[in-house]
Amino acid sequence: MKLVALVALSAALLVPSALAATPLVGTVGPGFTITLTQGGKKVTKLKAGTYTIKVADKSNLHNFRLKGPGVNKFTSVAAKGSFTWKVTLKKGTYTVVCDPHAAFMKQSFKVS
Repeated sequence: MKLVALVALSAALLVPSALAATPLVGTVGPGFTITLTQGGKKVTKLKAGTYTIKVADKSNLHNFRLKGPGVNKFTSVAAKGSFTWKVTLKKGTYTVVCDPHAAFMKQSFKVS
C-alpha cells in the first residue's frame, strides 16, 4: 500500500514538467521580419498563463517588443543578442512589433 502511494506521488510530481509548455520563440531580423512562434508555428492564440520567451534579436536596426495587458518587454534597437523572458499573459490582445518599423513589422495574437 505504501509503495502504491509513493509511486502515485512520484508520478504526480513528474507530470508538471512533462506538461510544461513549449517555449515561445521571438525573432527579429536580420532582414525586415519579426515573428513569434511556438513549436515552429506562428502564434495566433494562447491560453492565459506564464510563458518563457526566447528572443533572438539579429539586427541592430530593429528591436523586438511584446506589448499587451500588463506586459511591455523589449530589446534595444542598437543591440543584438539572445534574451530569455518569463511573462504572464492575461486575457486580451498582444502585439510583437519592431518599433522603428511598426507599420509593417508586427504580429498580433489573442490570449483567452
